[in-house]
Amino acid sequence: MHTDTERCVRAVQSKDARFDGVFFTAVRTTRIYCRPSCPVVPPKVENMEFHPSAASCQRAGFRACKRCRPDTSPGSPQWNVRADAVARAMRLIQDGVVDREGVPGLAAKLGYSTRQIERQLLAELGAGPLALARAQRAQTARLLIETTPLPMAEIAFAAGFASIRTFNDTVREVFALTPGELRSRAAGSRTAPPATPGTITLRLPFRAPLNPSNLFGHLAATAVPGVEEWRDGAYRRTLSLPYGHGIVALAPRPDHVLCRLSLTDPRDLTHAISRCRWLLDLDADPVAVDEQLRTDPLLAALVDAAPGRRVPRTVDAAEFAVRAVLGQQVSTAAARTHAARLVTAHGVPVDDPEGGLTHLFPSPGALAGLDPGNLALPGSRRTTLLTLVGALAGGSLALGPESDWDEARARLLDLPGFGPWTTEVIAMRALGDPDAFLPGDLGVRRAAEGLGLPATPAALTARAAHWRPWRAYAVQYLWATDAHPINHLPA
Repeated sequence: MHTDTERCVRAVQSKDARFDGVFFTAVRTTRIYCRPSCPVVPPKVENMEFHPSAASCQRAGFRACKRCRPDTSPGSPQWNVRADAVARAMRLIQDGVVDREGVPGLAAKLGYSTRQIERQLLAELGAGPLALARAQRAQTARLLIETTPLPMAEIAFAAGFASIRTFNDTVREVFALTPGELRSRAAGSRTAPPATPGTITLRLPFRAPLNPSNLFGHLAATAVPGVEEWRDGAYRRTLSLPYGHGIVALAPRPDHVLCRLSLTDPRDLTHAISRCRWLLDLDADPVAVDEQLRTDPLLAALVDAAPGRRVPRTVDAAEFAVRAVLGQQVSTAAARTHAARLVTAHGVPVDDPEGGLTHLFPSPGALAGLDPGNLALPGSRRTTLLTLVGALAGGSLALGPESDWDEARARLLDLPGFGPWTTEVIAMRALGDPDAFLPGDLGVRRAAEGLGLPATPAALTARAAHWRPWRAYAVQYLWATDAHPINHLPA
């Protein structure tokens, strides 16, 4: 996108917010970079240059605009669509892997050398993994400076900086303000009451439109007691994080998702934000999705009635895989009951002063030693579950941001009890493949029949070729034709 100068200029001159995060506009005369929808008067065309990432702008010596705050743009939607090495690297960097494990750790997860990863990222994004991670650290630092009373020294290390001097230099370079000046500006414009001590309150931006009904409805209707709940208009759940645990509350708002995080270790902030954005599919491009699905006249009415549906995902791919097995051929209520029993028996207890959350969902390692006799499941499903957790705990099956979608599918299908439905629902909701499809799902088949679409899996798959690469979103529109609670926001 950033190499198509004419298209970028049109987006900037029309202040098109759909391209926020897709590319960045750098102004040579002022040495400032902006998002395409920046409210200031657009610069002269000859003074513009375009970059694929905020890190690329910073690497070229530009600083962030104080009006549009381009560092807080939604993430580029291309990382949701692609499964190549660059896309997987970007998802891992957003998860904070470079801060925790360095570039060698990033390369090891992807199965490449550090030199290969650096070369590919530099060629496509104009910045290497260290520069991309540095830009993300700067954004995290700004968030902590503006929304918390934490001392600057604590913020520096929580954001992933190795020293306070590096933190000060980076903030000054990126934002043209010292950390103290950033905090003073935020305090002067803040109208909301201060956050509860120990919590971080922030806004998660997204590309409009966003339809919250199926997104939050699905999460609330399938919530595992003790791990998830719907309370006071927000979806709340516990989080297992690299340095500790946390509790998040996510509430839909017209132009953002309100996020309240309580963390045992502030170093987990970057990872927690990344997981929440992934859970709610906030970096999707709903306009591109809906335009493609509208080309099918039988889907067009569904899209027009409620545009902007997202795919409800998960904060932990391994957790979702376990829950997918527990949900095979049973009702939503039965799946929640099975999962709640595992949580009570094997989950780590947590305190939740503000609600009814009691446990973290058990890790594969905690479930690897399950006694089959204690599982109230059919024998074949016990075998499926135990084989899955053994593969996850042993490392022979990896599910996460680094996963190659096709390879993960193949490994899942090799496990006993894994058929197309279980594999595809994991690909859709845990791995984030936007083209995952469930032609054999009962709800999908019923909806297809009601719309006049082919109802048999083979015929429906053939028809759905026109919906690619957004078939996972088509599933959300088809599911939404039913009155099931997953399609509606709770009261």
